[in-house]
Amino acid sequence: QVQLVESGGGLVHPGGSLRLSCAASESGFSISTMSWYRQAPGKRRERVAGLSKGGITNYADSVKGRFTISRDNATNTGNLQMNSLKPEDTAVYYCNADLRGIGWSREWKYWGQGTQVTVAS
Repeated sequence: QVQLVESGGGLVHPGGSLRLSCAASESGFSISTMSWYRQAPGKRRERVAGLSKGGITNYADSVKGRFTISRDNATNTGNLQMNSLKPEDTAVYYCNADLRGIGWSREWKYWGQGTQVTVAS
């Protein structure tokens, strides 16, 4: 069964950058509408960025101007570029995306397993 797999998390100093990616675990799947969420310890999961099928982006106020969501249609990969990271950005980040396989009549929404981002000195 296809899964959505994230990568790119890690430990970074305040002010640093990380790039998260998500893609289907098998070839032959395209990504369209997608969002990135995050969940910090003791807090609710929050949506930080979204990208529509048509390319419209939106961001939470807390990350606006620092994070950029994008999609690479050639590699069927979704990305979240995170710059000027702050300690309060520390969380598990989740990709949520619509996947469509070859021969599928519609897209289905998938969640990734999450990747840890830690911003600390």
